[in-house]
Amino acid sequence: MLTRVLPCLLALAALVGALALTVTGGATLGHRAPLYAWYAVDAGLFALALLLLRKVADRQVVPLVLAGSLAVAAVGLLAPPRTSDDAYRYVWDGRVQAAGISPYAHTPDDPALARLRDPGLWPTGGACDGWDERRTAAGDCTRINRPAVHTIYPPVAEAWFLVVHPFGGGVRGVQAAGALLAVATTGALLVVGRGSRRAALWGWCPGVTVWSVNDAHVDTLGALLLVVGLGCVARRRFLWGGALLGGAVAVKLLPGLALPGALSRRPVRETVVLLGATAGAFALSYLPYVAASGAGVLGYLPGYLQEEGYEQGHIDRFGLLALVLPDALLPWAAGAVVAGAALWVLWRGDPARPWSGALLVTGTALLAVAPSYPWYALLVVALAGLDGRWEWLAVPAAGQYLYLTGGTEAQQAAYGVALGCVVAGGLLRRMGRAGTLVVARGIWQARPRRLEG
Repeated sequence: MLTRVLPCLLALAALVGALALTVTGGATLGHRAPLYAWYAVDAGLFALALLLLRKVADRQVVPLVLAGSLAVAAVGLLAPPRTSDDAYRYVWDGRVQAAGISPYAHTPDDPALARLRDPGLWPTGGACDGWDERRTAAGDCTRINRPAVHTIYPPVAEAWFLVVHPFGGGVRGVQAAGALLAVATTGALLVVGRGSRRAALWGWCPGVTVWSVNDAHVDTLGALLLVVGLGCVARRRFLWGGALLGGAVAVKLLPGLALPGALSRRPVRETVVLLGATAGAFALSYLPYVAASGAGVLGYLPGYLQEEGYEQGHIDRFGLLALVLPDALLPWAAGAVVAGAALWVLWRGDPARPWSGALLVTGTALLAVAPSYPWYALLVVALAGLDGRWEWLAVPAAGQYLYLTGGTEAQQAAYGVALGCVVAGGLLRRMGRAGTLVVARGIWQARPRRLEG
């Protein structure tokens, strides 16, 4: 038995060691060159560990996947954020709320909040030339990104920042919370997937170390709520499932793409209950903040959409579609592609496996939009951990490559390769099922027959 588990343990140990060096090696978003080699090594060891996990006995899978998840998450805590400064905004929003102020009411550089500043978020006495530092209009140095705009995050995310604030009140506390969420998501995948080794697609993913823990992106909270919510839906607990899905959408709007999977081929009554619970939880989460800030709860969202190139006349997205369509049609074409995937899932999806349709729609949306932020695809990693379609991990990999390199050519190349991986993986899986059916049919036809007469 040890001969089966030992190779996997060694590969997993090598992966954890490589991830530790990735995080502590000095590379940052301002010094990216070492990241290319380390990310490639991490990906290779991740793939090797997954292959060797297939040989491990079933009863050893759950403890091994959980132990690996703990180690993969823990190494993300070895250094401050290296490639994203979003965590500093989380800390600030939590601090503002702890002071009894709505996070949507003031921008970080507002003099009215000057009393809440500390050297961790507002460095003093330095040159303010770090990769995660910038000057405000008044000349102050801060690590908070976009200090002149209101927060963009929906209310469940803001509530999470407030909950985390007492446990450290700094970026290390937010990272520790990210590690907790990452491991909890692995546990949820194991429960919903009934101990399936597919959970390692999330638990051992190098992106979890970087995006969920070291950079501490709140998308991980949305992934956890989504996994548990879809698990409830699969067990026909529609009120709980809808409430959790609504909470996931109120963390970051992207989990709304999973709704077609949850609604696949549902009777009218179940659809109404599920949609009602989802919409109700989403609306209720906004009520306290609407009472405090009114329409200000939208924050910087409209400006962010324009800044990121999702509006007509400002096209920085939709790289694959841009190969065949003029710019004026790109947003409409992307919408049509996503709507087509959603309709197909609603019509032909498997209600017993709502995550399968959720993965298809979410992954298709990211391929169509081609964002440069890889942590958006944490949802794809979590859904792959339920559905087992590993080829979709090419989507976050494409986002990571684009995040480091930038440019339209890199966008089209990275997401073009990701699309090819998804298509090839689907074809191989279909061919494998067809081969299994042929073999089964041959065995059936060759079975001994009783003599007649």
